[in-house]
Amino acid sequence: MSKLLDLMRKLGSDAALSAEYDQNPQAVIQRFGLSAEEGAALLAKDYDTIKRLTGLQDGQFATNHVIRAYDQ
Repeated sequence: MSKLLDLMRKLGSDAALSAEYDQNPQAVIQRFGLSAEEGAALLAKDYDTIKRLTGLQDGQFATNHVIRAYDQ
């Protein structure tokens, strides 16, 4: 699995990580070891580049809204 895809999945399932990303996305991107291109695509919500870098196809994820599901 790509580091970018791993981070995207964790952001949707880990409340603490999501809060940290909201406060300092660059620190989270760096900690996960994303490349400059991956980090820039994530920050810009560049759908086409994210698809190319992760191998995901249309309909497998969305970048225009946030869905979060956290265990209580």
